[in-house]
Amino acid sequence: MAARSAVLDIRPRFYRPGRLSPLTTLAIRGVAVLVLIGIALGGHWVDRDGLRDNTDGSVSFLDIVYFTVITVTTVGYGDIVPVSDSARMFDTFVVTPIRIFVFLIFLGSAYSFMLRQGWERWRMGLVRHELKDHVIVCGYGRSGSAAVSELLERGHSPQRIVVVDEDSGRLRLAEEWGVATVEGDATHNRVLEIAKVEAASNIIVCPGRDDTAVLIVLTCRRLAPRAGIAVSIAAIENELLARDAGATIIVNPVSFGGQLLAQCTTGPHVADYVTDLVTRAGRIELRERAVRAEEIGTSPRDAAGSQIVRIYREEKVIEVAQAQAERLMAGDWVIELVEAT
Repeated sequence: MAARSAVLDIRPRFYRPGRLSPLTTLAIRGVAVLVLIGIALGGHWVDRDGLRDNTDGSVSFLDIVYFTVITVTTVGYGDIVPVSDSARMFDTFVVTPIRIFVFLIFLGSAYSFMLRQGWERWRMGLVRHELKDHVIVCGYGRSGSAAVSELLERGHSPQRIVVVDEDSGRLRLAEEWGVATVEGDATHNRVLEIAKVEAASNIIVCPGRDDTAVLIVLTCRRLAPRAGIAVSIAAIENELLARDAGATIIVNPVSFGGQLLAQCTTGPHVADYVTDLVTRAGRIELRERAVRAEEIGTSPRDAAGSQIVRIYREEKVIEVAQAQAERLMAGDWVIELVEAT
């Protein structure tokens, strides 16, 4: 993959990209170390009469620099030692905390710039290994972000959602939901392989361009022949291309929105009812499921806790009012209306 980075996380967390570059961060930490050493150096210089040089008996400025550095970074060699009470108290209550802070700064820098990268690679590999039957969202624009929000509202675990996008800023927003992310072009095989597309149960494609969407569908269908693929297409003439590419479901928000607006001219409540049907926040929900074993042979009108409105039987669409809908059969899929919980 030509992706610049890949981030996989299994825990919900709040994340925003740092405003400082790694080089700037390292420079700030270096300045902090110099300031701390400078404080120790100044204290030793002011109270230099409390120090004794066992080598020549004279404490010069270079001796102060030497003594300060080895005292902050080690425990000293004993050639220069504090002899007065004030010098000993300064080393005890000022230099010792400075030594600890300097150690922590160096340790944090080593972790940030070396250890963390190896740890993240190992952790991401472990998370990818456990990914299965997850949902991949290709494109985190307006449609993609709305899809992720709705998936989470419907009870999908963030651990089973992977967002793929080339824009790192969008991915940072997606990570605020706790979902996994992969940065890269979803038309590339390697990017989708990092998202473990071959193990995904469903793929949502909404990059914002029809040509890109069709290409992503083609790539996904080749790598994941059994996954359900839903794609957002803006132009009606491109819907057939998306279908030929292997899309399972095609959603045209432009034409659907226009149809809904036209329908609203007949009454003020159509849009409200449709919103209830398709969103988790509504008072009723529209769900699709396989017929249950105990329902086989019964009338769809007798379904408990729901209202079955349509039946899918061997590629046939059967409305409840039709004669074929008198009894549910094994292998049927039903669309039902249920009260939102």
